[in-house]
Amino acid sequence: MAQQQPAIRMRNICKSFGSVQANHNMNLDVYRGEILALLGENGSGKTTLMNMLSGIYYPDSGTIEIDGKRVNISSPKDSFDYGIGMIHQHFKLVNVFTAAENIVLGVKEKGKFNIDAAVERIKEICDTYGFDVDPYQKIYDMSVSQKQTVEIVKQLYRGAEILILDEPTAVLTPQETDKLFAVLRNMRANNKAVVIITHKLNEVENISDRVVVLRKGEYVGEMITSETTQQEMTNMMVGRQISLNIERPDPEMKYRMKRIVVKNLTVKNREGVTKLDDVSFDAWTGEILGIAGISGSGQKELLEAIAGLQPVESGSIEYMVDVDEPVQLIGMDPVKIADMGVALSFVPEDRLGMGLVGSMGVTDNMMLRSFRNGPTPFTDRKDPKHLAEVVVDELEVDTPGIATPVRRLSGGNVQKVLVGREIASAPTVLLSAYAVRGLDVNSSYLIYDLLNMQKGNGVAVVYVGEDLDVLVELCDRILVLCGGKVSGIVDGRKTDKNEVGLMMTKLGGGEAQ
Repeated sequence: MAQQQPAIRMRNICKSFGSVQANHNMNLDVYRGEILALLGENGSGKTTLMNMLSGIYYPDSGTIEIDGKRVNISSPKDSFDYGIGMIHQHFKLVNVFTAAENIVLGVKEKGKFNIDAAVERIKEICDTYGFDVDPYQKIYDMSVSQKQTVEIVKQLYRGAEILILDEPTAVLTPQETDKLFAVLRNMRANNKAVVIITHKLNEVENISDRVVVLRKGEYVGEMITSETTQQEMTNMMVGRQISLNIERPDPEMKYRMKRIVVKNLTVKNREGVTKLDDVSFDAWTGEILGIAGISGSGQKELLEAIAGLQPVESGSIEYMVDVDEPVQLIGMDPVKIADMGVALSFVPEDRLGMGLVGSMGVTDNMMLRSFRNGPTPFTDRKDPKHLAEVVVDELEVDTPGIATPVRRLSGGNVQKVLVGREIASAPTVLLSAYAVRGLDVNSSYLIYDLLNMQKGNGVAVVYVGEDLDVLVELCDRILVLCGGKVSGIVDGRKTDKNEVGLMMTKLGGGEAQ
């Protein structure tokens, strides 16, 4: 491979955003017929580097060569013209269009456009690489995995020879991930160049040929995947030795009692679509209850209903103050629910859309939780400032200062601020959704430790996660949702990710008390 000419050669690439240097003298080679994994902590510059290849950003300095020819990529159109296609974490599809209409949207064809000819070409691409796409299916009827498939076919239809995927398995089941990896291997066999940005080291071992590691905006080194280990990759990413074992202490028996009791809960969205259908379960003190499900199975609505943010069609949600003292949360003001100790740490796809204000600094975002508590109309900034300093220090938030607007931070650092604030509120119930979405391995383990600390303090922790390996290692029990219904509840110590993955698609089931 060393003698082969790189499909992409990036040399001395620099990119800054104000005083923050995202990439510094970055060098990267990408070869045809290989799958390259790009690893690094949050804010290490991975996505920024790839966004310069896709034409979203333009480098401050440095050179880019495609197949040995120096190029200037100043727009996504330039990137398309050079055969580069990037699939972002958030898909860019028109929901009311079919798969075929989305795939051909914006493509200039000679003569009169022929949708039937386009469909035939789409089918040829699907047959070549092993995709399963119905060209006539509407996007709004598709699963996340199907939408991702449409995005990949869209890039191949446009002639992409170099494919970049940013966190491609973030919301896929193990079975969907296996399908995606089979397709990527077919693309590698067809001499395509594939780059994946991911934090899941087991997937890096499974799919990639070579690993390039970035740290703090700089190239650290690269390894042949078959010749390295997860521990070595982690040490290179972080710059020091860290443990890769997720702790799972036994539930603290002195705290054991039901804290949240959900019975026959049904929730509909504004369009009248049922998101939760007759859901019942208990969340106990001193345990972590995992919630698993394909994206859109009702996880978001479930947590928001408990926190008082989601109207409920029927059923009940009881907060047990004591063994014999239930309080009905449905109909209660969200502020009163929060005052009782129910904290919602929800990290949505748009991290700045819920919970944090992008134009405000870390201190002011901490104050969003406490501004009502003062004895006067004037807010107290002393405690929020101290909390901001603690969160930045303990969660290793990479920020120029606590007054820096959070919208200037990388997505992972924004997430740390949000999760750290909610955990610091000393809740009795911690509702944590996607707390480690997009976080690097070091930051993720910090969050796992914080959740276990809450569990040890007798908090009832409800953890919605996407990584089934983590759910099985971290959680005491796992409630599986499928299409808004409870597919089963299993013991985290006695199950595996394949059983949970099958339950997510209604092919399995189990019950653990």
